[in-house]
Amino acid sequence: MSHTILVTGAAGQLGRAIVGHLLDTQKVAADRIVAATRDPAKLADFAARGVAVRKADFDDAASLEAAFAGIDRLLIVSTDALAVPGQRLTQHKAAIAAAVKSGVKHLFYTSMPKPDDSLVSFAPDHLGTEEAIKASGLAYTIVRDAWYHDNLLHSLPHNLSTGTWYSAAGEGRVATISRDDCAKAIAAALASSSTPGNATYTLTGTDSITTDEIAAIAADVAGKPLNVVHVSDDQLAAGLKGAGIPDFFAAVLVSADANTRTGRFDIVTNDFETLTSDKPQSLKDFLIAHKAALTA
Repeated sequence: MSHTILVTGAAGQLGRAIVGHLLDTQKVAADRIVAATRDPAKLADFAARGVAVRKADFDDAASLEAAFAGIDRLLIVSTDALAVPGQRLTQHKAAIAAAVKSGVKHLFYTSMPKPDDSLVSFAPDHLGTEEAIKASGLAYTIVRDAWYHDNLLHSLPHNLSTGTWYSAAGEGRVATISRDDCAKAIAAALASSSTPGNATYTLTGTDSITTDEIAAIAADVAGKPLNVVHVSDDQLAAGLKGAGIPDFFAAVLVSADANTRTGRFDIVTNDFETLTSDKPQSLKDFLIAHKAALTA
């Protein structure tokens, strides 16, 4: 059976990678794919390949209903509205309501591991969205992405340049996975003719490791020493804010470390292999592939 698939946030990093994997990995015909974003001009490259491009603004319900018309499978990529408490959940609920009104048959959503038992500052957004999806009456597939390998590239280059990594994660463990692997698995779920309704997958790496072990891998790849200095949540927050990190994002980073420290990110599944019949890229291989950025 041929399904029409729409991906929201298709100009963003995850959304763009998902559309790419639908085309190039899953070999879905371009005329079955709709890429949606607030600024369709940013998707000219996909349009040139035959993908339909539509405007979808999560703050404009009418645009969402128009964008979702005629869609069988809709992927809501969680928005980046983190600075204003509650805005992200409001946006997601608007998209779910529009999906129902537009006659979408199967709703997909990118969430996070265990949002019902998490210290991460944005976990309530994901939990509230999952609950709204389940209450919608639509068939659903929730894909919970673990912490990305890619997130480490925001801080590791600086840490390696100074030789010090300040962390509040303690001895907690996390099984990171690349954003591209998450996109690959989500595309596989969207394209599959046998994707079950009302399913939840958690995408993780194969190894759950500590901050010290991550630092050792990064140091080995970069050829530079990296020492982890364990600090408290308050000390980490003060350091981040002192470095000019906005308060809301400092809260995200501190809460992620707290979630790691308390074991809430210590999750390993084989869901990636279930969806793709492949193994996820290891952190070491990811850092080797991104060595230029790591050592910049």
